[in-house]
This record gives sequence, structure tokens and C-alpha cells, in this order.
Amino acid sequence: VGIIKEGGGNRFQDAHEATAQALADVPGLERIVHLSIVGAARNSANACLASRAAAEDILLASAKAAVVLRVAMVLGEGDYAAFALRKRASSALSFTFRASSLEQPIYAGDVVAAIVAALELDDAPTVIDLAGPECLTRRELTRRAAAVLGTRAAVASVPIGLGYALAALLEAIAANPPVSRAMLGVLDHDDRVNAAPACARLGIELTPLDDALRRCLAPTPDFSEA
Repeated sequence: VGIIKEGGGNRFQDAHEATAQALADVPGLERIVHLSIVGAARNSANACLASRAAAEDILLASAKAAVVLRVAMVLGEGDYAAFALRKRASSALSFTFRASSLEQPIYAGDVVAAIVAALELDDAPTVIDLAGPECLTRRELTRRAAAVLGTRAAVASVPIGLGYALAALLEAIAANPPVSRAMLGVLDHDDRVNAAPACARLGIELTPLDDALRRCLAPTPDFSEA
């Protein structure tokens, strides 16, 4: 549980550290499996990533046997990330900040399997970095998605500096900006994870990227007239 953008009264400290502390204070818990994010670090210049790391430390230092799963981009059926990727892959021309940014998407079902497996680990407290089976650029991921959909997608890369400048302006004029510098920093983070050790440790197998894309990019059925 967490946020990647502050605003409208939502603060990183409340969403991350305070929530972790409340969970750490609950009596009777034997194991906590916490989903964090690849790139979380206490010394990070990104406020979100630093806050996520602080929440990890609270749980790892608690009396509970905590397992922190730091995951990369997650793709699931009907979720926002899959919707955004499908939209880019379906467009003749899409614009994205720094198309060379590295993504390593993992199927949501694999994350669930990792959570279940983490409940049985004998070496908690521990931190595990987990990502999908392939690391590729945002441009390449869009093209792979387009191939699955049977479309052709051209990707135009916009300098990330322009995005940061726009985000800074929005933060200055809006109480709840649609995008922030911390949010862009999280989304622009280069994910490059050797997933093999985590899979061996958890005893799970990762869903191949193209299989995950076929599952997640399929149109959501409309049952409104059923």
C-alpha cells in the first residue's frame, strides 16, 4: 500500500511510515509481507522512494518477521498500468517522457504467488527485489504490446527535464497537482533486476512477458447488458 504523488492532504509520511508503524504495533501478528517498490532507498533524493524505504525499516525493525518485496512495474488484468500501456500501443503515435527508461514489468499473478510464498520463508526479516523476466525500454515495451494487439505504434520521446519543469509549475499553483516531481521520478526509475535469485528463493516461476501482455491487454468484458 502506498502512493507515488502527494496532494489533497495525502502525504508520503502518512501513507507509508505511519501506516507501517500502525501495522508494526498490532499485537499477535507473526508475519508481515510488505509490497514496496524497486528503487526504494533511505538516501534517495526522491521523496517517495525515501519514504518507502523508511516504511520498510519500520517493519524490518519490528518484532514481527517481516518480508519486504520490492517490485517493479506490475501489470494486471483491468488495472491502470495495463490500460495506459494498451492506450499507447493502440495509438499511431504516442508521446512519453524518456522512452529509453528501463521497464521490467511483472505479471500481477506472479506477485500474488510471491506474497503467498513469502509467508513461509524461514529467513525473515528480509528484503527481496522482484521484477519480470525481461528488462526493456519503455519504447520497446510499447512495441511489444502493439505486436500482441496487432497494431503499429510509433513512440516519440519527450525530454524528462521538460516533465520536471511542468511538474514544478503545477506543484506551485495547485494544491493537488495531477503530476509531481516525485511521481515522475518513480515512473522514470530504471528497473534492472536479476529476478532469478528471488524466484529460486520463493520457489515461483515468472510468466513470460508476451503471455502477461496477452492476458492484461485484452479488452475488459462488458457485462452491463448481461
